[in-house]
Amino acid sequence: MVNCNAVMLSMRGWLAVLVGLAAVVYLCPVLWSRVERWNRPADYRLPYELSDDYWSFERWSAEASPKWPVLVVGDSVMWGQYVTGQQTLTHYLNAARGADVFANLGVDGLHPAAMSGLLRYFGKPIQNKGVVLHVNALWMSSPKHDLRAKEEFRFNHPRLVPQFLPRLACYRPSITERMGIVAERELRFVSLMRHLRAVHFANLDLDNWTLENPYTDPFRALTAKMPSPDNAPRSAPVPWTESGTPKQDLPWVGLDGSFQWASTRKTIALLQSRHNKVFVLVGPFNAHLLTAASRKRYNSLKDEIATRLERAGVSHYVVPELPSEEYADASHPLSAGYERIAEELSRAPAFRKWMAARQ
Repeated sequence: MVNCNAVMLSMRGWLAVLVGLAAVVYLCPVLWSRVERWNRPADYRLPYELSDDYWSFERWSAEASPKWPVLVVGDSVMWGQYVTGQQTLTHYLNAARGADVFANLGVDGLHPAAMSGLLRYFGKPIQNKGVVLHVNALWMSSPKHDLRAKEEFRFNHPRLVPQFLPRLACYRPSITERMGIVAERELRFVSLMRHLRAVHFANLDLDNWTLENPYTDPFRALTAKMPSPDNAPRSAPVPWTESGTPKQDLPWVGLDGSFQWASTRKTIALLQSRHNKVFVLVGPFNAHLLTAASRKRYNSLKDEIATRLERAGVSHYVVPELPSEEYADASHPLSAGYERIAEELSRAPAFRKWMAARQ
């Protein structure tokens, strides 16, 4: 006689299993959102190490949306790579207004294609808001930055770019990886699992984490406390003139064929479809480090961006060139630069008009 321990489920049994699984998948993110302890002081910004933890961005946008009238979205220029939390653009804008009006939703390395994906899949809480959208021309400074290179290379936030259409020649993950990314976008449970790995398990899966921590109970590592917010500069706040950076002959790309510009247009349309009022902040960019020919091409590109925004009826402001010593590198200001931008932006007629409509 052959013994068999298999359990044969009826259709009703399978239905019960599916219902139970669906309940777990749905309830876990809801419950974790309620128990996770998150300290968000004034001038809060996502911890740098969570830049690609999109669950945290979604939670932060959901928290910020009902409390701050204006959300500022952009890359590390808005996040504040070379400054403290009290030296960012949002801090100085709030100081100029005399109230907490602007929330910092900057994310390191958030090029326009990644920004489009982040807001589409993880920025759904951002609705009926004022949104300052940062456009960094650096992402259009070459075909590689524009993600139009033919050879494969590593770039920031690949999980946020299109996985199937349009296909990027420089991005070649396996079909399994692509499907996993799509699952993360559509299922909050999958996004939560990645979040837990990022916050509590050093971005390792449980098997590898256990190998590196053989005597540690994983349940003890799994706390409900988020990392402390970043308040120190991520990089040393030194002017670019003191770092020995040579002049750069950046080629720049035209807007008509630019993937990053097309992504920016999609982001604006997406935010507007969610009943947000968008104000585009173009720059800053350190033209001091460009060769004469590259600077001429950059100025033409900057003017074309402003012209197209004007034609589209999108409120905008092009950041004037800052003094050379107020830049840390190609596009990141130092504290004095952010303060100057906030003062000039606050006085700009287009911004004043746009803000008046937010009152």
